[in-house]
Amino acid sequence: MKTPFLVGSALLALTLFSCQKAPQAQTTGEPEVAVDNSLTQAEKDSGWILLFDGQTSNGWRSFNKPNFPDGWVIEEGTLKSLGTAADASGGDIVYGADSFGEFELVVDWKISKGGNSGIFYHVVEGEQYPAPYYTAPEYQVIDDENFPDPLEDWQQVGGDYAMYPAALPKNSKPYGEWNNSRILFSEKGAEYWLNGKQTAAFVPWSDDWYKRRNSGKWDGYPDYGKAHTGLIGFQDHGSFIWYKNIKIRKL
Repeated sequence: MKTPFLVGSALLALTLFSCQKAPQAQTTGEPEVAVDNSLTQAEKDSGWILLFDGQTSNGWRSFNKPNFPDGWVIEEGTLKSLGTAADASGGDIVYGADSFGEFELVVDWKISKGGNSGIFYHVVEGEQYPAPYYTAPEYQVIDDENFPDPLEDWQQVGGDYAMYPAALPKNSKPYGEWNNSRILFSEKGAEYWLNGKQTAAFVPWSDDWYKRRNSGKWDGYPDYGKAHTGLIGFQDHGSFIWYKNIKIRKL
C-alpha cells in the first residue's frame, strides 16, 4: 500500500512533466509579410496573381513577338531593362499569359539617373501598332529631377501620360531607390498611387476623358485608349529600369 507521501510525490512529478511539454506557437496578430516576388496566403485568398516569380521570365515576352527579348534580363530578383531601345518603340515587354479589364495592380520599381519608362495596361497587339502606347494608357515612370530635357506636367512621374498630370507635390523617391506604384482601374473610376499617395484620378471614357484624348498628344493615334481590356506591359525607353513584386487582381 502506497503511503500518502509517495502518492503526493507522484502527483507532483506528473504536474511538473505536464508543464514541460513543448511550447505552442505564439501568434502576434500581425499580418503575414510576403518576401519579394511572392504572395501571402491572404493575398492568394483575395485573388491576387503574381506576374513575376523573381527567377524566370515566365509569361513575359516582347511586344508583338513570341520570345523574351535580349534587352531585358532577370537580375537579383528583378525584371531589368538594359536600356537598349533607341526610342520609345522596339524594346517593350508584355505579360502575355492573361489580359485584364478592371483590375488592381501593384509593382515596385527603381530607375537609373535621368531614366524613363512606363507601366502600360490594356495593351493591344497587331502589326499596325509599332509600340504599346499606340493603344495603351501609361502610368508614367521617370526620374523627373534629372531628366535631361524639360518635362511637361503630363510627362511627370505618377501621372497618366499625356492625359492626367500627377498631383503636386509628388511622393517619388530619388533614382536608385525603390518606389511602389499602384493602379486601381475600373470603368467607374481609376486611381494612380505612388508610395502611398494618390497622384491621379479620372473616369475612363467620360466626357472629360474624351476631351483630353481628342485635343493633344493622341490626335495621331486613333486607337489610343479604346480597348476595355488588354495586356500589362513595361516600357524600355533607353535607360536602366528595375521591376519586382508585380501583382495584380481582377475586379
